[in-house]
Amino acid sequence: MAQPTSASSTARPPVGRADPAFAAAAAPSGPLAQGREFVWTNADFARVQALIYQRAGISLHDGKHAMVYSRLSRRLRDTGHSSFHDYLGWLETHDGPEWQEFINALTTNLTAFFREQHHFEIFASHLRSKPSASWKVWCNAASTGEEPYSIVMTAFEALEANASFKLTASDIDSRVLATAAQGVYRLDSLKGLSPERLQKFFLRGKGGNLGMVRAKPELRRAIDFMSVNLIRDDWPFKEPFDVVFCRNVMIYFDAATQRRVLERIHRVLKPGGMLFVGHAENFSESRDLFTLRGKTVYERR
Repeated sequence: MAQPTSASSTARPPVGRADPAFAAAAAPSGPLAQGREFVWTNADFARVQALIYQRAGISLHDGKHAMVYSRLSRRLRDTGHSSFHDYLGWLETHDGPEWQEFINALTTNLTAFFREQHHFEIFASHLRSKPSASWKVWCNAASTGEEPYSIVMTAFEALEANASFKLTASDIDSRVLATAAQGVYRLDSLKGLSPERLQKFFLRGKGGNLGMVRAKPELRRAIDFMSVNLIRDDWPFKEPFDVVFCRNVMIYFDAATQRRVLERIHRVLKPGGMLFVGHAENFSESRDLFTLRGKTVYERR
């Protein structure tokens, strides 16, 4: 795995001699530096790339300069640092809560209720094949909760009343997990849900909460929210899952990291268990682990 490189360890040329390579690395990155609150260099970006890869397995491509500057500038302000060089150096020498804030700042959370509808139709059919079974499902990109609640709504509709269903919903971003656990949303974000689902699964806000809804307690009780870093070896699961939703996560990993995560998912998924992935993700190189069973749906070998 890539190791973070400290800009302070780069050897400077003797006084009076120009080193073009060093100058290119240390120079502000063109127009991105103009009018900025903080100096932003190519070397700073390279350090961020190494650190987020080391901590979260995320591969930031070179087109993310502006996004990274914008999001991490807030961290400089909040921590009182006057430069990216100082902030990143401080981060590298401390192992505290700021690492979580760093990861939170650089993760992207795009989600919606019943996103990629065909997955939920396949999932419902799979549940109905064993309507009274005890089901354990993991959603490992919970974001702000739209996907986990969509999974639970589907399960409640597909299973018999005496069935047992438990969802583990995880994410690396602590802030979005807190939002997910609350289960409170703007009503207009649920416009894709039928009136029947809205009435059955959500409570409408009144007074100062007009225009807001909250997932009913029975939905929230079916979900255990927890923080899980997919690239670490400390997954806390004691029993295997019947189904895993890992959608639109692997696109942020390089091929080697994808393979390691898939191998770990393989270990926590029951034989014959289903894996749902994102519409842009293809794991044909891992046929030894999973067999394609539908559009972005795999079965564990």
